[in-house]
Amino acid sequence: MENNPSFLSLLLLSLFAISSATVIFEERFDDGWEKRWVKSDWKKDDNTAGEWNYTSGKWTGDANDRGIQTSEDYRFYAISAQFPEFNNKDKTLVFQFSVKHEQKLDCGGGYMKLLSGEVDQKKFGGDTPYSIMFGPDICGYSTKKVHAILHYNDSNHLIKKEVPCETDQLSHVYTFIIRPDATYSILIDNVEKKSGSLYTDWDLLPPKTIKDPEAKKPDDWDDKEYISDPEDKKPEGYDDIPKEIPDPDAKKPEDWDDEEDGEWTAPTIANPEYKGPWKAKKIKNPNYQGKWKAPMIDNPDFKDDPDLYVFPNLKYVGIELWQVKSGTLFDNVLITDDPEYALKFADETWGKNKDAEKAAFEESEKKREEEESKDDPADTDGEDDDDDDADAEDDAEADDESETKSSTAEDSIEAHDEL
Repeated sequence: MENNPSFLSLLLLSLFAISSATVIFEERFDDGWEKRWVKSDWKKDDNTAGEWNYTSGKWTGDANDRGIQTSEDYRFYAISAQFPEFNNKDKTLVFQFSVKHEQKLDCGGGYMKLLSGEVDQKKFGGDTPYSIMFGPDICGYSTKKVHAILHYNDSNHLIKKEVPCETDQLSHVYTFIIRPDATYSILIDNVEKKSGSLYTDWDLLPPKTIKDPEAKKPDDWDDKEYISDPEDKKPEGYDDIPKEIPDPDAKKPEDWDDEEDGEWTAPTIANPEYKGPWKAKKIKNPNYQGKWKAPMIDNPDFKDDPDLYVFPNLKYVGIELWQVKSGTLFDNVLITDDPEYALKFADETWGKNKDAEKAAFEESEKKREEEESKDDPADTDGEDDDDDDADAEDDAEADDESETKSSTAEDSIEAHDEL
């Protein structure tokens, strides 16, 4: 087979593009990952700090491909890693990671943060300022979305568009791309789910244009889309049609006595000829000018920021979250300036194992269902009274513990809603 010059040129260009990518941070959680990550002491004093497991999870496409997983219910989690300080001025910023909710998450986050400047990693927690917060968040039926929060001018700004997240128990890759032209893309599993502009999809700056506050609707502006037909006339005798008429089928009772009962009159019924008060039919208004809108003018409060997309001193990546039910597993964290490298990285990690992971999950579900079908409630019928008393005491203790956890959960869910 002869060499194809065009194909070779494209191949070389592709290889050059990949080789020229700047990888700021890449974490596959191989051996030695604990030297790169610092577990925070946040919430340890009140015994609500959760422990991380280093595992491939209950179902996986590759038992040797491990990540870090939340392991305790009703706990706060905080962990971070440092990388060489990075300024994305004139560069594309790509933030990507994979996350799996093995616990069938009902309320909790699966997001990560990029932080700037100097951070005491041992104190990293919910109050630590961040530059970008990104990833899935699930809580009840109402919150099932991807967070994309940007810090600008001392405030955190949530994306205004709704970006649904994945809610199953398999691994998914979340990618956030911010470009020098202030456009962005959000991908899930290498598929773009949302894109747009930092100017319009966040309230980072005042709008460029506003409705002219001085503008008034002209007095002769006709905004009635339909009018009464001037040619339509009320039929003669229309107003003489009664609303009700005597029932023609009614008959005077045989035992009716006019002297004792009075003069008999037939009961009335709705008149089928009566059409209600007369109204002229509606026609299209030939003079309709549309709904009046104030003209747009330049916003005097708008001041452009050509560096709107810039985060000049990114230095840390962290996970900080609360979970009612543990089991969220993070893996394959990437920060780079090349979206193509990120696509390739996702294919080499998540993409390589996703089918096998799905098959392992389905097998696990099948076994679980088989075990549940074997359970027989009748097995407990022969328990004696002593066992019943002991069970009652255990239940009471469990109820007390449950109330304590529920109180903690409610407080945390309120905080969760303020993200």
